[in-house]
Amino acid sequence: MSPEADLLKEVPLFELLDDNERTELAAQLDVVSFSAGQTIFNYGEPGDAIFVISSGEVEVFFKNDTGERIVLEVATRGDFFGELSMLDSGTRSASVIAIQDTQALRLERGDLEKFLQIRPQAAMDLLAAMGRRHRTTVEQLRHTATRNVNVESEDHRTVIQKAADWIAEFSGSITFLLIHVAVFAFWLIVNWINVPGIPQFDPYPFGFLTLAVSLEAIFLSVFVLLSQNRLAAKERVHADIEYDINLKAELEIAHLHEKLDRLTGDVLVRLDRMQRMLPTNTGPSVSAPEVRTVHSPQ
Repeated sequence: MSPEADLLKEVPLFELLDDNERTELAAQLDVVSFSAGQTIFNYGEPGDAIFVISSGEVEVFFKNDTGERIVLEVATRGDFFGELSMLDSGTRSASVIAIQDTQALRLERGDLEKFLQIRPQAAMDLLAAMGRRHRTTVEQLRHTATRNVNVESEDHRTVIQKAADWIAEFSGSITFLLIHVAVFAFWLIVNWINVPGIPQFDPYPFGFLTLAVSLEAIFLSVFVLLSQNRLAAKERVHADIEYDINLKAELEIAHLHEKLDRLTGDVLVRLDRMQRMLPTNTGPSVSAPEVRTVHSPQ
């Protein structure tokens, strides 16, 4: 039995195959090695193969909109990665880097189709791994960079905070002013001028009015301060959201620069390779024709 077939025995994904099936599959696989710290593939790259780890350890991760590194999985012996882009012929949905010296089996799309025909139950293992990573991604997406500042503050208000906001808003309205003008005018007229049929309940110097206004000012100032403190917290959330948006834009620009630099490097390498492949002109150089001056007879 080949060393590749012996290696398949140590991988749980292939352990149910018999020796003949394992030998047949091993003939179609490539054994690849990665050193610690080496990037196996990056997010956005085309992918047409799945990797099954036989030894070592790799980290599957991506960066969210705020630049935070989100680790989806730390894959070890028997785990596999790269199945999503291979199945849908799309680009890589995450980046993978080797944490330790890693040896893996590279299984291409056609080889996987043959393998699933041999062992259809392995499709459930692939779906389980995809579902586990999808669940992790969904959990991380609950914390997005772009949030609504009104939703962030309004949904968590208590009854007192709602009352303080309403009182602070109403105290700064024209209606509040007109009500107080009407009440004070009625109070002063009734207690200053002897109106027939209406007794004077707070004669000059209007002590009860002074007490009522003082109490109103105290409670109103407290509610206004509560509302201002909540508005200050709302402004802090607003500032945090603006920071997240600016950071997201900055990171998107940095990602574009990184992609352009990588593309430029690939283009320069290919141009240099093409230039080396062009034949060089080693023949004798052709000199310019000699120009003779003909003098006319005098």
